[in-house]
Amino acid sequence: MKKSLSLFVFLFYIPIALALGQEKKLKLAVAGLTHGHVGWVLSAIDRGDFELVGISESNQELAEKYARQYGFSMDLVFEDLEKMLKETQPEAVTAFGNTFDHLKIVQAAAPRGIHVMVEKPLAVSLEHAQEMANLAKKHQIHLLTNYETSWYPTNHQAKEILESGEFGKAIKVIVRDGHRGPKKIGVGPEFLEWLTDPKLNGGGALMDFGCYGANLMTWLTNGERPLSVTAITQQLQPENNPKVEDDATIIVNYPDKQLIIQASWNWPMGRKDMEIYAEKGALYADNRNQLRTRLAEGYDGFQEETVELPELDPPYPDPFLLLKAVVRKEIQLPEFDLYSLENNLIVMEILDAAKESAEKGKTVLLD
Repeated sequence: MKKSLSLFVFLFYIPIALALGQEKKLKLAVAGLTHGHVGWVLSAIDRGDFELVGISESNQELAEKYARQYGFSMDLVFEDLEKMLKETQPEAVTAFGNTFDHLKIVQAAAPRGIHVMVEKPLAVSLEHAQEMANLAKKHQIHLLTNYETSWYPTNHQAKEILESGEFGKAIKVIVRDGHRGPKKIGVGPEFLEWLTDPKLNGGGALMDFGCYGANLMTWLTNGERPLSVTAITQQLQPENNPKVEDDATIIVNYPDKQLIIQASWNWPMGRKDMEIYAEKGALYADNRNQLRTRLAEGYDGFQEETVELPELDPPYPDPFLLLKAVVRKEIQLPEFDLYSLENNLIVMEILDAAKESAEKGKTVLLD
């Protein structure tokens, strides 16, 4: 695992290491304010690694609310995305609106040579994702997808252990993600409106949380494409999610292993965890920092160890530091990295196949 650093040191790293002068800041724009995680970027405006040059948002009331909360000027806000990009000329734009608009953002940014980072998943469909990828390649921009779990130290440690061969090859991977549901956890009305819309989100819990498992497995297997996908979806909260599924179980088959994704808006608590069952033992990434390992002994015994892992070194735990490092060519992401375009195209293949499988009630074979 990359050299670890305590969270305490990381928090002090930003203002010190990034106090490098205005010319070093990344010129960053924000497309949309309706995503519930937009506070992630707005709360970091003054820390020094990027300059917020523009925001596009048609909901002026929402923009004014955030301007008061985070202290930015409404002069930064444009109702039209194209106009904002043309007048502010950012180096990169981050997408914090609905997932359907990801394609529109890339269509506007790519021809201008502006790099794009979207919140997971990459797109609402494989068709949208492929068009986005074509634009990114044609205009030679970075197109990254931000997942919270990309920089969990437990996930990285689990992969290193697998690659060491100590536990043998992975046979079954189970990834569980989700919470009690958008309405139950109290997301904002502008977020709830599109998150539970099958067009704007591409689905419900299947898209919102199914993408994590597909993303992690594609990374663990260094880009291996599955043979088939089988999915079952349910709507257990019709009163809260009338237009979309709120529970999905997805079985993704490979020649010598299997992935089970349990994506749900019906968990009693929030969770993002992964279990890897290998030939000689099991790895449990219970959360961001706690990893349990069980090495098999004899017929049914095992030796268990629990470790508390520190955060990864910057820029990896922070999406905006990472975006800057990639844009400025300070780092190059490995092929099929969790943020990478090639990884997330396979993710969209899996999600599209899962939706088709659930709709038709049969296994979908991937070409």
